[in-house]
Amino acid sequence: MFDYDSLKNAMADLEEDVVLAILEQVMADGGEEAPEAMKACQEGMNVVGERFESNEYFVSDLIFSGELMTEAMDIIKPALAAASTEKAGKMILCTVEGDLHDIGKNIVKAMLEAGGFEVVDLGIDVGADEIIRRMKEDNIQIIGLSGVLTLAIDSMKAVVDALEKEGLRDQAKVIIGGAPVTGKVCDIVGADAWAINPADTVKTCTEWAKSA
Repeated sequence: MFDYDSLKNAMADLEEDVVLAILEQVMADGGEEAPEAMKACQEGMNVVGERFESNEYFVSDLIFSGELMTEAMDIIKPALAAASTEKAGKMILCTVEGDLHDIGKNIVKAMLEAGGFEVVDLGIDVGADEIIRRMKEDNIQIIGLSGVLTLAIDSMKAVVDALEKEGLRDQAKVIIGGAPVTGKVCDIVGADAWAINPADTVKTCTEWAKSA
């Protein structure tokens, strides 16, 4: 059993060498503890978010933490995928129109894939028309929308409104996430759920996939 408090703290302190060394050891030992390692990394990321909100960390630290989390997931993802014997489902993920940020989206994608999802990543600055086109083309029932800028709220609402207009709203669950997203924003957008962190996204989408 690894000391996952040390992994959590290393992630929170942005100690890249320590984080990667622990994860490499997890994989060298067979990867059976990869789920626990992922949880520790996510808990460390939560601390990073708290430190950013309290002005202890800056935007550059937040960006670096996202890159570090992506590196971490790349190391342990094979073990997580092997532990998932069946696919959870297929879903769309993108950063909405007008927003070019993708660090958070990429972390969510890595964790969803580790959880057994096949993720159709449409990238950044994606409009409602493209999302609906791919939803129809791939028969997708879960849509994840990400955004960091305040203007992303209007773009998220545009997607939900377009689903309504096309008569597709009851065929897809929509989850939103990102810096400006709150419960109130979720109500304004008309989404089915909002996520405060990547782990929350995976949990909600997994529940939806199981009940589909």
